[in-house]
Amino acid sequence: MQLSVLSKHLNDVIVIKPEVFEDERGFFTEFYRADQFKELGLPDNFVQGNHSRSSKGVLRGLHFQWEPPMGKLMRVTFGSAFLVAVDIRKNSPHLGKWYGMEINDKNKLEIWAPAGFARGFCVLSDFAEIQYLTTGVYSNKAESGIRWNDPAIGIEWPVKDPILSNKDKDAQLLSEWLAKPDSENFKI
Repeated sequence: MQLSVLSKHLNDVIVIKPEVFEDERGFFTEFYRADQFKELGLPDNFVQGNHSRSSKGVLRGLHFQWEPPMGKLMRVTFGSAFLVAVDIRKNSPHLGKWYGMEINDKNKLEIWAPAGFARGFCVLSDFAEIQYLTTGVYSNKAESGIRWNDPAIGIEWPVKDPILSNKDKDAQLLSEWLAKPDSENFKI
């Protein structure tokens, strides 16, 4: 089964389309294959898999980690969610720019966002399950977040009053992150 690059955004955020075999029994797909990811110039060595379930209106993010650097391959396996990636690399020509797309269990698309991007999502269906593979193991000593509604970024979220954790409500602005020494880890 073939995986293909559907589109690229901000140079490094990639929408991946897996081939899907469907019949009256259901479907089968390969959402990750090391050999094909390598051919496509994508990472081929993921070290952690995560799975979350959230209800309608929940917004999680914008999260990132710098030590070890963590890229994420994100997909929605149940329901529908709006997935977002924001470039937070200090010297990037796309610093502060974002890309977002509705991903759901029908279109089966995936989004790759490398280290140096803050990622988040909001749930559009009654419930959604988001799974992601990461290139770094989680470390609470080198992770942070950017406020979901930072006006300098201007993400057009498809929800008006999201359900947020206290951590996400109180997250820093991108300008505050860029003023910190740790932000140097995301130079390009």
